[in-house]
Order: sequence, then structure tokens, then C-alpha cells
Amino acid sequence: MDQSQQRTVTAPSSSRSYQFHPARAKIIDLFNLYLGRGSRQKPDESARDPPPNKSQKRVHAPSRDFPPGNEQFIVDFQQLQTQFNDPDQLRAITESVSVTMVLQCSNHAPRAEFLLFALRALFRIGFVNWDTFLPSLLSSVSAAESSLNQAGSSQSLAPVVIGSPGNEQASLTPLAKDTAMRSSQRVRAAAINSLRQISCKIILIGVEFNLKPVTHAEIFQHMMSWLVSWDMREMGAEKSLSEWLRSCLEVIWLLVDEGQSRIPFYELLRSGLQFIENIPDGDEALFTLVMEIHRRRDTMAMHMLMLDQHLHCPTFGTHRISSQTPANVSAEAVAHLRYSPITYPSVLGEPLCGEDLAMSIPQGSLDWERAVRCIRHAIRTTPSPDWWKRVLVVAPGYRPSAQAGPIPGAVFTSDMICEAIIDRIVELLKLTNSDANCWQEWLVFSDIFFFLIKSGCTDFVDFIDKLVLRLNGADNHILRTNHVTWLLAQIIRVELVMTALNSDLKKVETTRKILSFHREDRTDPNNPQSVLLDFVSSCQNLRIWSLSATTRAYLNNDQLLKGKQIDEWWRSKGERMMDYMNLDDRSIGMFWVVSYTMAQPACETVINWLSSSGMAELPGLQPNERVMMMQEVTPLPMSLLSGFSMNLCLKLALQLEEALFVSQVVPSIAMVETYTRLLLISPHSMFRSHFTQLAQRNASLLSKPGVTLLVLEILNYRLLPLYRYQGKSKTLMYDVTKIISALKAKRGDHRIFRLAENLCMNLILSLRDFFSVKREGKGPTEFTETLNRITIMTLAITIKTRGIADADHLVYLQTMLEQILATSQHTWSEKTLRHFPSLLRDALNGRVDKRGLSIQAWQQAETTVINQCTQLLSPSAEPSYVMTYLSHSFPQHRQYLCAGACMLMQGHPDNVNSANLARVLREVSPEEVTANIYTLVDVLLHKVHVDLQRGHNIKEILDKHDANLAFFFWTHEMLPLDIFILALIDRDDDPHALIIAKIILERPELMQKINMYCANRGPPEHWLFTQVFKRNELQKALGNHLSWKDRYPTFFDDIAARLLPVIPLVVYRLIENNAMDTADKILTAYSHFLAYHPLRFTFVRDILAYFYGHLPGQLVVKILRVLGLSKIPFSESFPQYISNPSSPTCPPLDYFATLLLNLVNNVIPPLSSSSSSNCSSRSGSMADMLNSSSARSLHGKTPGASQPGPANASEGQKAFYQIQDPGTYTQLVLETAVIEILSLPVSAAQIVSSLVQIIVNIQSTLIQSGNGFHGAANGVGQGSVLPTSPSGGSTDSMSASRSSCMNTASFVSRSGYTCQQLSCLLIQACGLLLAQLPPDFHTQLYMEASRVIRETWWLTDGKRSQGELDSAVGYALMDPTWAAQDNTSTAIGNIVALLHAFFSNLPQEWLDGTHLIIKNLRPVTSVAMLRVVFRIMGPLLPRIANTHALFNKTLALLLSTMVDVFGKNSQTQVPVEASQIADLIDFLHHVVHYEGQGGAVQSSSKPRPDILALIGRAADSLRPDVQHLLSHLRTDPNSSIYAAAHQNTAKTNTS
Repeated sequence: MDQSQQRTVTAPSSSRSYQFHPARAKIIDLFNLYLGRGSRQKPDESARDPPPNKSQKRVHAPSRDFPPGNEQFIVDFQQLQTQFNDPDQLRAITESVSVTMVLQCSNHAPRAEFLLFALRALFRIGFVNWDTFLPSLLSSVSAAESSLNQAGSSQSLAPVVIGSPGNEQASLTPLAKDTAMRSSQRVRAAAINSLRQISCKIILIGVEFNLKPVTHAEIFQHMMSWLVSWDMREMGAEKSLSEWLRSCLEVIWLLVDEGQSRIPFYELLRSGLQFIENIPDGDEALFTLVMEIHRRRDTMAMHMLMLDQHLHCPTFGTHRISSQTPANVSAEAVAHLRYSPITYPSVLGEPLCGEDLAMSIPQGSLDWERAVRCIRHAIRTTPSPDWWKRVLVVAPGYRPSAQAGPIPGAVFTSDMICEAIIDRIVELLKLTNSDANCWQEWLVFSDIFFFLIKSGCTDFVDFIDKLVLRLNGADNHILRTNHVTWLLAQIIRVELVMTALNSDLKKVETTRKILSFHREDRTDPNNPQSVLLDFVSSCQNLRIWSLSATTRAYLNNDQLLKGKQIDEWWRSKGERMMDYMNLDDRSIGMFWVVSYTMAQPACETVINWLSSSGMAELPGLQPNERVMMMQEVTPLPMSLLSGFSMNLCLKLALQLEEALFVSQVVPSIAMVETYTRLLLISPHSMFRSHFTQLAQRNASLLSKPGVTLLVLEILNYRLLPLYRYQGKSKTLMYDVTKIISALKAKRGDHRIFRLAENLCMNLILSLRDFFSVKREGKGPTEFTETLNRITIMTLAITIKTRGIADADHLVYLQTMLEQILATSQHTWSEKTLRHFPSLLRDALNGRVDKRGLSIQAWQQAETTVINQCTQLLSPSAEPSYVMTYLSHSFPQHRQYLCAGACMLMQGHPDNVNSANLARVLREVSPEEVTANIYTLVDVLLHKVHVDLQRGHNIKEILDKHDANLAFFFWTHEMLPLDIFILALIDRDDDPHALIIAKIILERPELMQKINMYCANRGPPEHWLFTQVFKRNELQKALGNHLSWKDRYPTFFDDIAARLLPVIPLVVYRLIENNAMDTADKILTAYSHFLAYHPLRFTFVRDILAYFYGHLPGQLVVKILRVLGLSKIPFSESFPQYISNPSSPTCPPLDYFATLLLNLVNNVIPPLSSSSSSNCSSRSGSMADMLNSSSARSLHGKTPGASQPGPANASEGQKAFYQIQDPGTYTQLVLETAVIEILSLPVSAAQIVSSLVQIIVNIQSTLIQSGNGFHGAANGVGQGSVLPTSPSGGSTDSMSASRSSCMNTASFVSRSGYTCQQLSCLLIQACGLLLAQLPPDFHTQLYMEASRVIRETWWLTDGKRSQGELDSAVGYALMDPTWAAQDNTSTAIGNIVALLHAFFSNLPQEWLDGTHLIIKNLRPVTSVAMLRVVFRIMGPLLPRIANTHALFNKTLALLLSTMVDVFGKNSQTQVPVEASQIADLIDFLHHVVHYEGQGGAVQSSSKPRPDILALIGRAADSLRPDVQHLLSHLRTDPNSSIYAAAHQNTAKTNTS
């Protein structure tokens, strides 16, 4: 009987019907007779009254007869039984009375003994059912305890001494009150003690019989709750009152005994019991239980953790953010859920996150160090502000009361942020003192610093306190310059800072501390930075003086007086400075100073500079349409803008936006360019979403065509990478889609529409993670046909080259495709589909090709269309007929207008009235023009086939159509060329489509436009341009069709620039069709033009990954030249390996090792820490590792000279505007390594083999070569390893000759790390690099890893004992921090660490391929190999817990390896007991609970029924002793507590 049924039976026993049943009174009387009690007591009487002491018994004991002998009780009960007909009802009443008697008599030993006898006897005759009685008893005991605790609580609040008058209570002394409270606690504890004692004795009787799983579960639950309450000392602190504890432990041992397996031992592991300190002295039973729980819990948790878990940290070299949405979180909560860049392992090894968790992490622990390491790395490498916004937590002091609680997804605290900021300041000060030119680093940091302080993520007053302590403490010698004062001057106008200095209680102290950072800084009076630093203290003093009168007494009078020099300079020179392009260094520095003291005058000066050439009338307008336009000047150079105060930058941006978008005057290109430079120079502080901001400023602004055009031009040609960096591309795409949707059916609005469509193309192609095609997520897309097709191509590139990061995206993919294809009729060619990822190919394969229907529709309409075209387009046609045509023709006929015109031309464009045709194409809607283009392509290609069938020469046919197309695109510029080329290449199923596309792209007219665009545009790095921009004429820039009636001038827009997203897609299509020579020619012809592509680096990386294995070496080189090789940080030897693709050679190991070292130095977060940090004792040498802040070199300095950082960054940190694609220097280095690997003319197998060889041998190789540099850490050398724990050198299954080729001596010294640190980080770097490569490399890695593991000699040596093998596996793989322990490692340990580093960086979709490892290692023939398999794959299971199908598949494979070893028919070399894999059994229990919960295991967690079925099917093939250990992970509710819980839940839901 299950639990719900038990409750149904026992419930009536306490109901009114049983209370007054005649049997109840008789049974109570019978019990009272044998208990020696004269009359019936009230049911709760004994439970309510405290037990009398012995003296009271002597005084008050009544005289009574002795009760009958126990053996007579059953005889009497059976006589009573004959009086009633319903045995079930009598049993229920008997159980109810028995429970009452137990509660009343638990503190009376003889009566308690009788009750134990009676219950045994009643069970024998069938009047006690343990499955109903025990839960009822435990429930009643809990209720009694609760009432006792409530009574005790009220007594402790108001102790009353019996017999004392109530009004004397207040006169009790504190000592008397304390005595009374202690007495009350002792009485309460004694009552609870006796209740629990007898309950445990009764349970021990009942457990001997075959109880149901739910009964066992309920007993266990109560026993554990008693232990927890005892551990929390809820019953008082005295251990002597815990006699019940041993009985309770006896019950628990009986329940978890693995011989009987009434309860899986796992239930103890997840119970959360910790109490080591509470164990009474000499209580061996409890100590044994607790030690066993901790031992097995630690072992189980280890299976959840990846090797080197404490080192895994975001690199920000890839935009991918691991998002794991718990299954039990509401949809509303998910919308606001933060992505966690890191998680913290729980006691059970689960990945956890949350602000409350982060707050509990002790400073100096490994988890703290990992978190701060992550933030430090973020501050150094400037990841997207979008990343920061997801992870930042508002400091508690600044948090609004509405958000008082902790934030669930946060993993950092304000203290961590504060520590990392101070660390970065100290790093930069040390760097400054080393005479390195690091002004750029200070500028980049000040941008982030402003952003962090304004966000309120760290308490400003606390930050100042800690900074003073740090700079006056261990680092008191490093503050020699005024950089800190300058940094604080940047933020002094932030609201939180002004509050701290103006109204905070500590404002005087804070002000004094801020002023203490001042240093006299007169290094070079003619250097702009030195001038600024010299005067910045004066600026700060002046600002503080204006904030608060109470702090003025602490200001430096000399600095205040120095402020007069600023005023004097401004009055004498500053106000009249006009030649801003030729300012001397001192003037630049002084103008920067003015920006801190007089931001508004400085802002007005900049605006005056930009409008200094005056204004002129916009040409070509009617007299009544007079519009003024600013004359061109030189935009402000970056070198001048970079020193402006943040306050000036913010004011200037607002002023420029007023001039650009609100003013009636058309701005100059210089003003627009200066505005964009301002946004690019401080991406964290200055970014604004333009459509949102303009709508908030004035909703009507965007209704002005000029404003919309300007915004779209700025976004399309200047800020596209910035929006991608900010993570705002998707939002912008939705905003632009709204414009497209509103205009596509509107007649005549072609210019704005085509610009918006081109911007949307660029946005879609820039997206490299999954996206929703609609903001609200439902219904068909609002895209045009062109955008729908580009979206499919972007999906193909993303899925194939970067994978799908999240399981939820896989689910949404089908919906997304339906949304796109609902409005698209396109069918992709077989050649295109061949290169699509299988996910997409399978979804598109069954799509019906409707191209034949399109030609049929043309043939049906051809007569009508030709007739209409003859009237409209004959040379003698009247212009007035245009309006007649527009008002009387049908849309289905108008879509063939251009096709009909082509038919009339017959190669002679003069046959057509170009004026009428052009006017019609302008007057119709943009979507009708697009429809004309697509039908023109279809009809044109059909006509080519018809002409060929009629015997015409192919050259003549193509020449004729070339002349026709020239009419449309070059002679009269009637159609948008970019859309036509895209339509043409999408018909690559026709052999002539790409030929015609090539002819168009090679036309001299187009090449002339391209060359003219490049000449007028200036260099691709527009922010470096210091000349006056040339504004192209509107008609020349956009052609007749787009310019038409429009007179608003262009800024950056050009018909040539519209081809920037098109040319890469042409190259893709040519490669798909094996037209490699044509692709080569197009790349050669357009390489200088592609330099202007805003995301050309991404294009090169993705095309190499997309077509990996299909590209000839010569074409690879041509693709690489698009980048401008000198600007990319390729390896020094890389060019020589790609220069001769005809005779490819695999680079030596040294090349790959150098590649990995570059990642360690520039991508992997440095292992550094403040010197005050103390690491936990968990890892002996981790403290040394994490405190090695002086070990890494920076800016080319020798190791130890400065703080950790990139060893080859001698040119200093790059600002965002210098590396807009890919966005950060970290990404640039990582993606460059990816490009190198993809470009090598050797197979993926050779590359992976080389990388694996390095990793397998790395530590021994480094140590053998590095002893001269660092020695062997901890004094452990290669000869001191355990006999059963062979070192990396002795397990080397590779050729030693390859590894000896590495120049390892310089390796260690170049890194600045010790050998063991470097080996850890090289493994991390290799895993990260391999995770960025296409799946071809992953397959090779799995095969190579399997081979290394299989060839490990101590796994293949049949003479090794089971103990030796287990010891070796444990040494190599069991400790998650193994690599930091000593200078020994194993090949198998290194390879598993590599796999785990690889897994942690893989997108979720690509984890499916990991099963190849298991398949390659099967059949598994030993427990040692089984442990290896579980160690590799175990930590993956929590990661894929939200991907149910993948989780099931992985779990099934792990179970199959268990069947290999412990199957009924398995023959292992050495007999193995099932108990030897108890830790694996615990792990399986835990991970299925984790998956069932969708996150951290809770007390209510349970496995899914289908998982239980899966394990049950596998268990059927296992040996009986192993089956027994898995008996609860089955679907049988009669043997499994989890299956019974599911059954109980289902029945409850039904009822």
C-alpha cells in the first residue's frame, strides 16, 4: 500500500466516527488495564504534562492492583475482537489507540516495555500493519514535539514559577529567569527524548519485516529531521539528553544497509548533514556515520567536477556565454535571469550561482580567487558592456528597497569588484613606474572605471577606504604620479560620488582620503598627459570646493590658486583657439585640463570648431525650399578627443546629437564623424541605443526622413561593430525591421527602405549566436524575401562554425525556420544544401521547389505583360500613360515589368522608353521592385535556356543579356544592384546564374564605382583620417533610382558600399559550386574594397571554418589577404607554412607550442592575486600558484619585473576602435590562432595529433628542461613518484623524438610561470583553442584521446593487481586540483584535463559528439577503465541536464560501459566486488536527481520516470549484486522509493 493509501486508512482513526466508536473505549480500557492505569486519560494529557519526578511519585502514587501478565493481553484482545464484525475498522482503531498510548507512556519504562510487547503481538495476529502504523506514529510524534516546543517557547519568553503571584513575575532576578528557562528546556528535552527513544525501538521492530518503500522513505525522513534538529541544538545544548540518538543511528544504519538496500546510501549524502563539531565525545557510531557520509559525499562530488575546475574561467576570447536555465524557474524569471560567467561547486559538486552564495564565499579561498581572477581579466581585456551588465550587482548600499533581496544569477559581490579594480590600479601604477608608455591602458581603464562606478556595483566610500589602505600598506611605494587623482577626477560628477562627498556621514574623511592621492607630477611640461596630470589636482580641488562648504578647510590652497593659471590660459589662448589640427602639445594638455574645470565653454568651443567654415545653401532645391548645410572641416582627431574629461564627452555627445538630429541645418560629415569617434573612444561610458534615445527625446524626430537617413547611415557605416560589441545587434535589428515593415508596401520610399534593408543585412550577417527573428517571438517574420534568405545563410554559418550554445535554441530552431519560410518561396540548391549543417539541411530538404511554377506563371502572364509593356515602353509612349498603367495594372502583372522590358529589348536597349520605365519603378512600392528583380532573374535564366535550345551561341546569348542588364544598372540605374546580385547567386542551381553574376561584378562601370568609392572614402580606419571628407553628389552616390526626388545629401552612403555584405556571399556561393578560380578572381578584384567591410575578420574566420577541408591552398592564401596580414598578430613562422600549398608540411611541435603559449599570455586569465590573499589549505602549492602576480611578464619586460599580462604586448593595450572586429584583443588573438589552424595545408588529424602530443608530455618535458630556471616545485622530482602512479615521462606512449623538438628551455622563461603553472594553463589554452574549431577537429581529438588512454601501459598490463590499478587511476584522475599538487602528472591525467577544458568551452549542440570517446574505449574490460570513462564523461552530465535527449543518450552509454564490466556474462581478469564501485552508484543517483530537478538537488528532487526506466533496462543486464545497488533507480514502486514517490504524486494529482 502506498503512502497516500496509508493516509487514507489512518485518517479515520482520528476522525469523529472513530472517536465515538464503541470499540475505541473498550480497547483503551484494555490498554489501561495492562498499563496499570485505573481510568482513561485524555489523549493528549500525558503529552501535555511534564513527567513527574520520583519524589512526586512517592507522594502522589495511588494504591492499585498489579496489572495482569502480558501473555494474557492477546487472549483478552481476541475476545474483544469477537464483539465487532469489521476487522479493518478494528485494526485502524487499534493502531490509533496504540499511537495514543505510546505518546502517553513513552516516559514510563515498564509501560513502554509493555507497549513494545503489545505491538509485536498485535502485528502477529494482524491488528497492526507496520506500513500504516509507523507513518501514523511518526506524524503524531512530530505533532507532539511541535506542541512541546511551542509550550517551551512561550515559557522561555515569560517564565512563571508555580505558586507565585503573577505580579511578582517581573521581580524575578535574571539568574532566576535563566534557571527557570534551563529547567523548562530540560523538561522539554526529556519528553522529546523519551518519545524518540520508544519510536526508534518500535521502528526497529517494524523494519525487520518487509515494509513498503514509501514507509522506509518516511521513516528515513523523520530520522534525518531529528538528527538535523539535534545538530542545530533545538532541544538545548546538553548532549546527555540524547539517548535516543544511538537508536536513531541504528535505524538509519539498518535502512541504508547495502545488503538490504531499504534506502539508498545516497539519501544520506544529499541530506546535508555536516555536524562534525557536535559529535559527543566517544560516540563512535555517530562519528563513523558522519565520516562515511563525508567520505562518500566528497568522492561523489568529485565525479561532478572537471579536472582543474578551479582554473576554468571565462577568457572573453569568445563571445559565447554559457547559459543554463534551471528547468524549475518561471518564464518571467528566466527573462530577467543573468548569465553566470562562472559557477561555484557545492558540497555535492553541483554548479551553483547566486548573489547569496557569492556573499558566503570566504576571501582568499579558491572560489574567491577564481571569481576575482575573472573580474581582473575582464577589466584588463574589456569584454562587452553587455557582459558587465549581466554580471554586475548593485552594491547593497545603493540598492533600491524594492530590490533588497539577493540576485539569483549573480556570481560576484561588490567586494570582489572593488578588489579587482584596486588590483588593476596597482598594476597600472607599477607599469607607469617602469617607464612604459601606458597612457592608452589608463584611458581604457578609465572608461571601464567610470562605467563600474556609475553602475553602483561597488561602494564608493568603501572603495576609497580600501584603496588608501592598499596604497599606504604593502604597495606604499608605487604611488608616484597623479594618475589616481586623474582617475577620480573622471568620476567626480557621478551622482553616487557627489552624494558621498556632499551628504554622506563620512564625507569629510572620504574627501581627505581622496586629496591624499595627490602627487606633484612635473615630468615633462610639454607632454599633454603630463600637463593634464600636473593640473588635475587643482581641477579636483576646485570641484570639491564647489560641492560642500564643510570640506573646504581640507583643500590645498596652492592647488586652488593654481586654478587661476587655468583661467588665465583660457582667457589668453583657449577661447580664441581655432586651428585645432595644429595645436602644440602644451595647448592640447591645457585644453584637456579645461575640460575638467569648464566643460561647458570647452564644449561650445568644440562645436564652434566644427562649424567654423560657415554654412551654404543645399544645391538643387526650389527657392521656397531653402535648406542650409554646414561646410566641411576636419573632424577632431582621436589624439585630441582621447584626453577629454568624461564630463565633457557626455556634454559634447548631447550637443552634437542636438546639431545632428534636431537642428534644421544639415550637418557636416566632420561633425558626424566626430560624433561617432566620441562613441567609439569610450564604448562603455558613451554608448546609447539611438532609436530608443531619439524616441525618448522626441518621438516625432524619426518621422523626418533626413533624421532617419542620417541615423541609418551612422549605424550602417560607422557603428555596426560597436552595436555588436555592446550585444545590441538583435535589438537594433528589431528596430530596423519595424522601418522595413512600414515602408515595404509604401509607394516611392525607396532610399530609406533600401538603406534600412542593407543595414539589416549587415546586422543579420554580423550575428554569430542564435537569435529570434521577431522580438515578440510569434508569427511570420517581417523581413523581406532577401532578408529571409540571408537569415537562413547566417543560421547555416553560425551552426556550422560556432554551434548552438543552448539547448533551448535547438528547440526553437524549427519554429524559427517556420517563421522564415512562411513568407519565402525560395528553395536552396543541392550544392548549397550540401554544405549546410545537417540540422538545417534536414529541415530544408523536403521543401518543394516552386521555380517551375514561377516560369509557368510567367508564361501564362507573358502575353498580357508584353502587351502592357509595348504600350508603356515604346519609344513613342506618352509620359501620362505611366499613371494609367499604375492605376489599371494588376500587381501580378506589374511584377513582370522588368522581365517584359528585357523581352522587348532583344539586346537593343534603345527599343525601350527608359523614362517611363524608370518612373514606374520609382512610383511602385519597394517590395514590388524586389518582386520584379526576382522574376527578372527567373525569366532571364529561362530565356537563356530557351535560346540555347534554339541553337544560339552561349556567348551571344550572354552578351545580349549583359547589354540588357547594363541598361538597368549602368545606363539608367533603375534597380538596386545588391538585391539583383543576391537574387542571381541564389539561383545557383542554374549553371548560368553565377556566370552572369561574374560578368556583372567584372563590369568596368562597377569597378570604376568601387575605385571611386575607395578614393573618396579615405582609409578603411576612418577614425585615423585627418583630412577634410569629400561629400559625393547624391545622384553619383546612389544612382537615379534611389536619389530620384530626394535632395537630402549622403554622408557615407554609396551604391558601392551597399555591395559590402554581398561580395562575401558571392564568394560563398562560388565555393559551394566548386568555382574556385572565379572565387579567386573575385577576391583579387575586390580585396581592396573588402578592406572596408566592417566585419572582414569575422568573414575570413567563418569562411575558413565553413568550408574547412574543401578549400585549395591558393584560395586560402587569397582569403587571408583580405585581412591585411601585417595588422593581424599571426605567428612569426605562419607565412612559411602556407606559402607553398603544393607541398604541404606539418609544422613542428614548437610551432603549436608557441601558438598555445601566445594564448596563455594573451587569452587565458592570468594566475595572479594580491599579495594579501590566503588560499585554502585544500591545495598545497595553490597559494604559491595564485600569488604569482610577479611571475608573468608584460610589455616585453623580463619576468618578475611587473604584473601579469601579455608577454608580447609591447605596443600597449589596444582601444576598442582599433580592433572593432572581433572587438577585444583577447578575441583577436584567439580567433587569429583559429585562422592559423584552419589555414594550415595539413589534415585535422595531424594538427590534433601534434597538439595532443604536446599536452600528454608537457609537464615532464617542461620540468626536464626547466630545472635550470625554476627547479622542481615542492622538491618533487621525476624519480620520487609513487610506484603505482607513473609520471608523465614514464607513461609516454608517444615518440620521444617529436617532444624533444620543442624549445622548452625558453618556453618556461618566456611565460613567466613555474613549470606546473604553465602546464596547467597550456592544457586550458589547448582545450579552448580546439573548442573554437569545427567538429572535424573534435572527432580527431576524441579518437586521439581514446588511443592515448587505451595505450596507457598500466591499463593494458594484465599483471597489475586491482589495487594497483585503482591507485593509479585515483592518483591520476580523482583529485579535481591534481595538476597543482606537485611536479608529476600522468599522460592520462593530462588528456582528461584537456578533454574537460575542451568540454567547458564547447557549445551544447557539439557536446553530442563526445560519445565517440566512449565508443572508442569500448569494450571496457576493467574497473580502472570504467572509472576513467566515468571521470571523463561524468562532469558533462550536469552540463547537459537541461538537454533531456542528450542526457539520456550519455547516461545510456555510461551504463553500457558498466554492463561491459559487471554484466551477467562479463568476464573480468580479476573478480571485482560490486561494493568497489559504490562511488559510481552514488554518482548515478545524484546526477539523475540533478537532471530531474533541472538544477541543484533539493529535498523534494526525484529522478524522471523515463530515466528510471532507462536505468532499469540497463540494470537487467547487470550482475544481481550490482542490480541490487541500483534497485531504487527502477520503475517498480514495490522496490524503489523514487518510483513509489512518482506513483504517490500521480495519485495525489488525480484525486
